[in-house]
Amino acid sequence: MSLSPTLLAAAAPPALPHTSSNSQLLIAVLVAIGAIVLLITRLKLHPFLALTLGSGLLAAVAGAPFDKLLTSFSTGFGSTVAGVGLLIGLGAMLGKLLADSGGANTIADTVLARSGTKALPWAMALIAAVLGLPLFFEVGVVLLIPIVLLVARRGNVPLMRIGIPALAGLSVLHGLVPPHPGPLVAVDALKADLGVTLALGLLIAVPTLIVAGPLFARLAERWVGPLEIPAATAAEETAERERTPSFGAVLATILLPVVLMLGKALADVVIDDPKAMGQRVFDFIGSPLIALLAATLLGMLTLGRAAGFDRARISDTVGRSLGPIAGIVFIVGAGGGFKQTLIDVGVGNAVSEWSSRWHISALLLGWLIAVLIRLATGSATVATITAAGIVAPLAATMSSTHAALLVLAIGAGSLFFSHVNDAGFWLVKEYFGMSVGQTLKSWSVMETVISVVAIALIMPLSLIV
Repeated sequence: MSLSPTLLAAAAPPALPHTSSNSQLLIAVLVAIGAIVLLITRLKLHPFLALTLGSGLLAAVAGAPFDKLLTSFSTGFGSTVAGVGLLIGLGAMLGKLLADSGGANTIADTVLARSGTKALPWAMALIAAVLGLPLFFEVGVVLLIPIVLLVARRGNVPLMRIGIPALAGLSVLHGLVPPHPGPLVAVDALKADLGVTLALGLLIAVPTLIVAGPLFARLAERWVGPLEIPAATAAEETAERERTPSFGAVLATILLPVVLMLGKALADVVIDDPKAMGQRVFDFIGSPLIALLAATLLGMLTLGRAAGFDRARISDTVGRSLGPIAGIVFIVGAGGGFKQTLIDVGVGNAVSEWSSRWHISALLLGWLIAVLIRLATGSATVATITAAGIVAPLAATMSSTHAALLVLAIGAGSLFFSHVNDAGFWLVKEYFGMSVGQTLKSWSVMETVISVVAIALIMPLSLIV
């Protein structure tokens, strides 16, 4: 299922006229991506501007007329924002309600109270995975790390032993499971079914999290050595709320959109009749927009009102959630414009022809492209957007299951080896008080483990389903 509205999809411009050979198109892609990388890494230009300029350069080198380029880029930008921007906004609202109401702490306290010292790494991985469903990675880090530091200090547990599982839980969900921006954009670009992608994403995410989280944490603890736990943060010193949401209410709110979208995917398999009333009901309530809207509205009651917020406070909380995501929405939109330009100049068809001639698996190709762009730009979102645009034509003849696996392969590649050009690298380094070398040995290697384990699971799964 495509996230883009039908009218926008129908209004998509015809392919940009060009006379480029496949070799010229390849040069155009390399030049455009190289320019985007340099603009982001060297000139520190905002990714939105870098992607916009890269689209123009792509069309120029490919020999496409600039008047057609404007239409192509604008249509790609608009359809992507229309399809993905709404979901990002609703996810941000739900995440903000979860954070401000104390719901995140409710989950953490409940799980930690029921786990012993040996089970702490597994408990932290579980907490991060549950919180990671509705939260953006950066928000999850800011929300979860104070809890990690507090648990490490009170339980006298090495920081890496529980810190790595927590980071792995957030990162795995961020790269592989909708409604996070990267997977959503890839689902939209590849016309994959969101429910199928969500189901397969969770299937891949669980063993990946186990390996990259609690198991890898043992190695990271040895490689990094003992760390001094940073002093208590302001979040930890905040007085306890008189009222907080219950564990059951918080869990039900977070899982509601997941259950609704998975229900739609199951109905597509079991009922498989578009005219049946049951199918139509599940298609409606399981659509991403309705599922997230329902969870957000429910969260106003189960999270906001349960925490004692009045209507004005709830409205203010929801309103303040939108400001920080404006940049993400514009980056995603510009990525959609770049993707549409790639398609319209004929790059996708050239890649399709090249991959069929060299017999390279589309899944492996998508993963490799995402890895290269991730290493160059440091941005998982930019890597996902660009790789999805390049391999989009390969998904046209795929089944819904294999299109979903291609989304996951690209998402896995986008997580590969975070290093100094990634904002997340510095966020983790500062929160844990590590040196650059220690961060590379722990966080960067953990990201690589996630990427490699995920693609290692995706490839054989593609032979079965």
